Amino acid sequence: MTITSIHLYGIPNCDTVKRARAFLVAQGQAHTFHDFKKGGVPADRLDVWLAAVGWETLLNRRGTTWRRLSDANEATVVDAVGARALMLGHASVIKRPVVEWPDGRVTVGLAALLVDGNPGG
Repeated sequence: MTITSIHLYGIPNCDTVKRARAFLVAQGQAHTFHDFKKGGVPADRLDVWLAAVGWETLLNRRGTTWRRLSDANEATVVDAVGARALMLGHASVIKRPVVEWPDGRVTVGLAALLVDGNPGG
């Protein structure tokens, strides 16, 4: 997959994703958006993100979805394989937004976007 613009992944009603999208628009940054709720988590992209940032960075252990998981589900997340399986089944445990940049970098979270997405910074 060749990326020619910024590609942002997340959930549209997530406040962090809303801020990220608004920031990109305000900066005049061309971007596309992939909605996990409508389009699911693309397994091939998830593999790229896991390789780029690691499962520990990508997994959101602070969110409501994680807190609502059973102890048995939480116990399966001890490595990238367990984290990947959980993320494919529960998109909301992926830290948001995930951003794929045209140069191939992958960043996770609003702070990374604000630093990397500012053409003047």
